Amino acid sequence: MPENDRLSGCLDEINVEFVEREATPKLLMKPSMQLHLAGLSLSNTVSFLEVFGVDRGRSTVHSWVHEADLQPESGRCPNHVAVDEAVIQLDDEQYWLYAAVDPDSNDLLHTKLEPRRTNVVADQFFAELRDKHDVDDAIFLVDEAVPLHRACDKHDLGFRYERHRDRNSVERVFREVTRRTTSFSNCFSNAKAETADKWLRSVAFAWNQRI
Repeated sequence: MPENDRLSGCLDEINVEFVEREATPKLLMKPSMQLHLAGLSLSNTVSFLEVFGVDRGRSTVHSWVHEADLQPESGRCPNHVAVDEAVIQLDDEQYWLYAAVDPDSNDLLHTKLEPRRTNVVADQFFAELRDKHDVDDAIFLVDEAVPLHRACDKHDLGFRYERHRDRNSVERVFREVTRRTTSFSNCFSNAKAETADKWLRSVAFAWNQRI
């Protein structure tokens, strides 16, 4: 697909119909949200709007992304699913980032941000993943994390320990998602975990759209 067609498709996927009485042209709102989700800081995104004579605050741009409620599409049927968990810092608190990736496409299937790492949290993550996608026949690629092994067993999902090979490209996805989420935290130091979790789903959407 040509690059300009791909980018147009990305913009089409961003729905801004939630906006009421917003003076900013939608043709500027969409690329602004796209740029911010791609990693452009809120300050630089605001500067982008100023080039077109639009004066908006950082909180306004953040609100656009938050209210758009972007998230990865459901209904996938992958052959393999790589699942990982990692600690992420938001403000002065540590949270656990859970992510599931299709290693054949490197698309994010599901993400979740939790204040703690427990067997119950892992179970809930896998239950939500199964609700969103047809993964019962997929092979799950996991590292040595015991909660992930236990969750696979509980949900009767086939899995294998995979430290390298199929997980190599997936690890890059996890690192990029962590980087973007941390960047968000630096912009909004008082953000609640629920807000960050919603941002995380938006990042997953952007990643799958190759934004």
